[in-house]
Amino acid sequence: MSSTESSGRTADKSPRQQVDRLLLGLRWQRLEEPLGFIKVLQWLFAIFAFGSCGSYSGETGAVVRCNNEAKDVSAILVSFGYPFRLNRVQYEMPLCDEDSTSKTLHLMGDFSAPAEFFVTLGIFSFFYAMAALVLYLRFHKFYTENKRFPLVDFCVTVSFTFFWLVAAAAWGKGLTDVKGATRPSSLTAAMSVCHGEEAVCSAGATPSMGLANISVLFGFINFFLWAGNCWFVFKETPWHGQSQDQGQGPSQESEAEQGAVEKQ
Repeated sequence: MSSTESSGRTADKSPRQQVDRLLLGLRWQRLEEPLGFIKVLQWLFAIFAFGSCGSYSGETGAVVRCNNEAKDVSAILVSFGYPFRLNRVQYEMPLCDEDSTSKTLHLMGDFSAPAEFFVTLGIFSFFYAMAALVLYLRFHKFYTENKRFPLVDFCVTVSFTFFWLVAAAAWGKGLTDVKGATRPSSLTAAMSVCHGEEAVCSAGATPSMGLANISVLFGFINFFLWAGNCWFVFKETPWHGQSQDQGQGPSQESEAEQGAVEKQ
């Protein structure tokens, strides 16, 4: 019994010891440095960016009042959301004829390309920032000793900076087009029943675009975070050391020449 109990205790302690060793190996002080602190912000704001865009859903609508007494007032409610393929969103347009009831129409436009690119970039930024944090905190010796890691980190950081600028600008333009296509006035303009004298159309539900607007703001915040982090990552690369050596080299040579002249 004693041997089994001891073996069970050692089996219970071994995972705990591994976790303790893993936590002890983390260099939490690196989060106080700009390089680690900005990575945490990049990780968080990447979640905010793709979460606010990918989870958006809204509703737009219109009210059609037929002049024919046989027809009642018809309220149209159209739901849409990410990935904003509006041309696939259907709604029923009421007809004021006595023989027909409704006609199926679609919203105008397909804005899935900028929206999906924005969300995809946010997901990749989330995973890269998380992997970089693990590298900074746990394997910081490899990062400082191996010169390839800072170079790769710098190149990836510059690439994400460029992509965030493109994604935020493209999604901002796409969101403007989404707002124009989902306005109640655009809905009534697309319905032929509203162009004649047989019906009176008015605006219905207006979509709330607050969450979508915040996603664009988060996109530009991510751009500034990645752009600001370029300098701190560049300081870890050998290129920064070479530039400092080149800047100090001529001054040292000039001081040596001046000393030789003074001795003569």
